[in-house]
Amino acid sequence: MTYLRPKEIEGALRLHLNENTSGCSPAVTEAVRAVTPQQVASYPDYSLLFRECAEYFGVAEERTLLTNGLDEGLLAAVVACFKVAHTSVRLPEAIIVQPAYEMYGICIRAVGGRVLSVAPKPEFEFPLLELLHAVTRDTRLIILNNPNNPTGQVIPPTAITDVARSVPSEILVLVDEAYYDFCGETVLPELDRYPNILVARTFAKAHGLAGLRAGCLIGDPRRLEALREVVPPYNLNVFTVAGLRAALRDRAHVEWYRTQADESRRLLYEACDRLGFRYWRSAGNFVLIRVGDEASVWARRLADRRVLVRDPSRDPGCHGCIRVTAGVVEDTRKAIAELEALCAAQ
Repeated sequence: MTYLRPKEIEGALRLHLNENTSGCSPAVTEAVRAVTPQQVASYPDYSLLFRECAEYFGVAEERTLLTNGLDEGLLAAVVACFKVAHTSVRLPEAIIVQPAYEMYGICIRAVGGRVLSVAPKPEFEFPLLELLHAVTRDTRLIILNNPNNPTGQVIPPTAITDVARSVPSEILVLVDEAYYDFCGETVLPELDRYPNILVARTFAKAHGLAGLRAGCLIGDPRRLEALREVVPPYNLNVFTVAGLRAALRDRAHVEWYRTQADESRRLLYEACDRLGFRYWRSAGNFVLIRVGDEASVWARRLADRRVLVRDPSRDPGCHGCIRVTAGVVEDTRKAIAELEALCAAQ
């Protein structure tokens, strides 16, 4: 199984990848333009970025590991966890709760591991007991997405700590908080009590740095040591270093975009109520909408109208659904207008 990049349509509204549809902070582009030829010809100096990133998250510097996009962090965590099982003839296992970001399974299988999937419950309620029952002696990693992509549902904080407390201490509980900036729910305050929790963050969504590729893992320094052995020493390029430092300083841009996403979600909810579509209130910058049995047809027809949305209808529990990014309000209004036009043409 490999990741299939969705087809692009030049000039279309990009509401299919949960990107920041407004773009990054102007301070980021200024910082990138200021990079000198000498800096491009040299390996980056990360010292200031490491310090500023730790301050941004409110943790000690040794608790952070910067990665080339969050995907590198996911892969590094899988590799580090599975290394301890190399002396066993049995395959190491990782547990994911469905529906889930597809790169989880891709990373696990890429290094020879086995995916144990926990099926979704009605209305995507978090399946705590089912997850704990899925743990075996070969389990090395549990990945939790909070809020979940594609459903936008939040895992109760006590459920995450229940998992960390209930499983053997050598099992890593990776909490993917890629959409933290849109909901504010985090388990960072629990890291001292639960050293087997690793928090994953990305700067691709609210900060608008998807093209620069920057992520961060936050956890117990001893746990991170195994991951540092996996991540290359110069994994962030000089433009990413400059851009990320600028993005961390411009918190106003993130806050402005968060308010745009809040309003866009509200507009999508109202449109779904008018059109009679089932939807789930989301804590991310996207909304999962059930449009009917032929979700793929809806996604294709919207693409014909130059509005790109995600088709997760084959994911467990997502039959008949499309996922729409809730970004800049102007873009959301355009997307709703096209959706209403399709309904009127039915």
